[in-house]
Amino acid sequence: MKSREEYTKFSLEDLKDKLAETQEEYDNLLIQKATHQLTNPLRLRFVRREIARVKTFIHQHELGININTEKA
Repeated sequence: MKSREEYTKFSLEDLKDKLAETQEEYDNLLIQKATHQLTNPLRLRFVRREIARVKTFIHQHELGININTEKA
């Protein structure tokens, strides 16, 4: 899982690629869960949160919000 600082360096295209990659991983995990082959069920939660994190950065990027500023 990447930190907030690492995602701020990504371009919009990189973020969209990361989103597609992460969603594919999530789909594979769901298939593993359905066939009872999933070894780490908590991985589903982490991947789902990473998808949400990437979507947030994509949305901020599209709105033109300066994501490089840090909150106090």
